[in-house]
Amino acid sequence: MKAPSHDRLLRPYAAAAAQRGLTLIELMVSIAITLIIVAALITLYLNVSQSNREMVKVNRQIESGRLAVYVLENEVAHAGFWENYMPQFDDLTLTTVPADVPTAVPDPCLAYTAANWTDDYKRSLLNIPVQTYEDVPAGCAAIVTHKKADTDVLVVRHAETCFSSAAPSNCEEVPGRLYFQSSLCATQTPSTFELNTAGFTAIQKKDCTTAALKRRFISDIYYVRDYAETVGDGIPTLVRSRLDTAGGTPVYPDPVALIEGIEGLRVELGLDTLGKTGVAVNYTQAINWLDATNKTTPTNRGDGSPDGAFVRCTTGTPCTADQLINTVAVKFYLLARSIEPSPGHTDARTYKLGSAATLPAYNDHYKRHVFSTTVRLTNVTGRRETPP
Repeated sequence: MKAPSHDRLLRPYAAAAAQRGLTLIELMVSIAITLIIVAALITLYLNVSQSNREMVKVNRQIESGRLAVYVLENEVAHAGFWENYMPQFDDLTLTTVPADVPTAVPDPCLAYTAANWTDDYKRSLLNIPVQTYEDVPAGCAAIVTHKKADTDVLVVRHAETCFSSAAPSNCEEVPGRLYFQSSLCATQTPSTFELNTAGFTAIQKKDCTTAALKRRFISDIYYVRDYAETVGDGIPTLVRSRLDTAGGTPVYPDPVALIEGIEGLRVELGLDTLGKTGVAVNYTQAINWLDATNKTTPTNRGDGSPDGAFVRCTTGTPCTADQLINTVAVKFYLLARSIEPSPGHTDARTYKLGSAATLPAYNDHYKRHVFSTTVRLTNVTGRRETPP
């Protein structure tokens, strides 16, 4: 019998060695490597998720600021729109001393009664379309509630851009609301108007026979409230109260939340105090023309451009009626804040809102950004512009 070869004798041992599994040390090393990889992936995922959350917060904050700027820009751009109405002090065809120059700043929240809303008061509302306050106006305490400290109150007035009770009409007419009429009839002066809840038969169109169309009288109060929907929720919010009606009487309703995350609002006014020749505006005189024959360049009337530094109406130095009727531009400073805090972030920066307003560091965990813009009151400046 032939003896088995050496290779055949070793083959079972080789097969057993090939089938042998991992050692305990090898298994532990592989588990450790796997855990390191998983931990790295989890860390990466958490970092990406955190970055995405922060990006969402920042984007929302920026969009809130931009939207607030847009809303206020659009509102102020319409300030002083009274269709065909023109104050005597801006009427360059007037040959006498203007008789309708406001001497007092109107209470923007004066209760609507026949005794309160006199013709002079109504005219002052038209002639002063923008008012600002550092604190809550005395008559507005029931309307402007929970105002955030160190923020301004803005009041803007104008006629609605659509008609009511007209064909075609795209404006809803509500009984008890205030409506405005202006005239185009040659026998009625440009300063003729009607501001009431009923009537509207005396103001006429160009044919001097047909009653003029009427527009809703818009009076808006903007301010920053220290909560959004629930008192104490801590979300600063830009809000607005628009003059409406209740029980058939014009009233300001409770403010409506517009944009959350708006924490600061400062307003400055650009005043038109000089004419084109550098002479101060003077409404106690008739128009003084540089060229009396051709009536070009009024020297003692404004030219529609702001002169000098912008001013802020404060409690210590409130704006006068003379300043407000000559307001031709409005500058806004808005401070937008994220709705949620950012872990690991501390806001140690200060924020400059206006020429003389610097807010101290908040030292909290919210991110903030300042927005600013200047808006021209085109309905006011357009009346004052004259050829060079």
